[in-house]
Amino acid sequence: MAVTIVEASRWWLVVGGGGGGGDGVKRTSGGRTSRHIRLRHHHALTISPRQALGIVVYRIFFHPLAKYPGPLLAKVTDAYQLYHAYKGDRHLEFWRMHQRYGKIVRFGPNSLSFNSNQALKEIYGFRSNVRKAEFYNAFVHPAANTHNTRDKEVHARKRRVLSHAFSDSAMKEMQRYILGNVRTFCEQVGIVDGGAVAENKGWTKPRDMSHWCNYLAMDILGDLSFGKAFHMLEKPDNRFALELVEAATTRHLICGTMPVVDRLKIDKFLFPKLAAGRARYMAYSKGQLTERTKLGEETDRRDFFYYLLKARDPETGQGFSTPELWGESNLLIIAGSDTTSTAMAATLFYLVRNARALERATKEIRGKFSDVEEIVHGPTLGSCSYLRACIDEAMRMSPSVGGILPREVLPGGITIEGQTLPPGTVVGTPHYTIHHNDDYYPTPYSYVPERWMAGEANPVTGRATTEDEVARAQSAFCPFSVGPRGCIGKGLAYVEMTTTLARTLYMYDLRKAVGVVDPGEGRPDLEWGRHRVEEFQLVDTFTSAKKGPMIEFRAAAQKA
Repeated sequence: MAVTIVEASRWWLVVGGGGGGGDGVKRTSGGRTSRHIRLRHHHALTISPRQALGIVVYRIFFHPLAKYPGPLLAKVTDAYQLYHAYKGDRHLEFWRMHQRYGKIVRFGPNSLSFNSNQALKEIYGFRSNVRKAEFYNAFVHPAANTHNTRDKEVHARKRRVLSHAFSDSAMKEMQRYILGNVRTFCEQVGIVDGGAVAENKGWTKPRDMSHWCNYLAMDILGDLSFGKAFHMLEKPDNRFALELVEAATTRHLICGTMPVVDRLKIDKFLFPKLAAGRARYMAYSKGQLTERTKLGEETDRRDFFYYLLKARDPETGQGFSTPELWGESNLLIIAGSDTTSTAMAATLFYLVRNARALERATKEIRGKFSDVEEIVHGPTLGSCSYLRACIDEAMRMSPSVGGILPREVLPGGITIEGQTLPPGTVVGTPHYTIHHNDDYYPTPYSYVPERWMAGEANPVTGRATTEDEVARAQSAFCPFSVGPRGCIGKGLAYVEMTTTLARTLYMYDLRKAVGVVDPGEGRPDLEWGRHRVEEFQLVDTFTSAKKGPMIEFRAAAQKA
């Protein structure tokens, strides 16, 4: 009797889900997979129970990675990853596995997770003998972009072209579009219900700041990428695209964790709503691209697409083709909005729960600026070191991308943490996990901005933070990843976050919403990893979905 891939993959035992180079993780010297590996794809289509049993026994006892600890089911099939991707707690499951099994964990038949700063450097560093894993093939449509291309040379070309849009001069040109949307954000969150002013002493109704940070980030990306804001801040009818983005990223994560689902295109059967949402998102992004392309370069708008249409690789003279522009636009919408909005929402969550940090950050901003319109990207805002520490500490505790960015070992192998691994092995360091490793972050579940500032008194330890402690914290900090594939938009993200948060703190007093259950909080009755009340809870969609924090605002001039 044969077991089909659909039957097998739907519930648990999919034999083709090796994720990387395949069972035995061997490659020929020419880079082609050996017959031993290619059999995996035949087995993924139809196998007998006897063959399935043989594969299970091999993966548990005789596989090159058999000696590494991990969940039994994860050693057999990548369906273990798929389950947690679908559940939305994949980032927490990596943390749980490392809590149980130690520094090195086998999380798939051919996959190892490492929880150390040494591994972070050895895997993602500039000289590392790896490339992006097959995981990223699920993200490619209609053409590979700077984020998901697996070929190192292609990535280098794309990054050289894209770098024109992220230069200092480009950032100065685009600041006006950022500021316009930040002004709208600050106006909208501060609107007070006229009938309740006296009763609430000037405080607004509770605001779900995940929603408002999402609207802001998407409006900024619309302005920077497509020549117009999406006006989500003012118009509820325009907010449907947020659901499409979440569906697209979730579909990508699920299909990436178990590549056979993407190869056989069975996500439409297994996850029809996600597949349909992703298709609508692709159509939406293509429509936005078409409208912006009509403007061409003959416009006074110096936005991303102006630079992308105009830019050429200094080495090859090539620009981006139309499919490549579509691919980059998909990247800009997802990477540029979802990650930034999560970081801002997380910062607000922790500030309103830590009166000391909120008071100090507010004093810093109001002490350096005498008018809100002075708060722009520049030296003065850049000198607000405590605000920056608040943002970094929020990204440490609740990173926008909390899971693992998988890499495939190339021919020649690699040594990580003293472990020599063969070609085809999939490796990585999960961000949420290393960000809560007490080797680098003492009291890792406490929000302590001072841990990023040498000489500052740490309120938890009761002593001043040393330069060595800051360096140790920085060595494991990776919210934007590290190395040659690190986020090219990191600088833009900090401009958006610091400008928005500084203006908000200047204009308003903030407090945790009174008498309202905050959906962003953990609860003791939830699963392990979601039990901490003072931790901002995220759903892993490769980036993050979130709710809360619930916050009330009051104009800064008013007193209780």
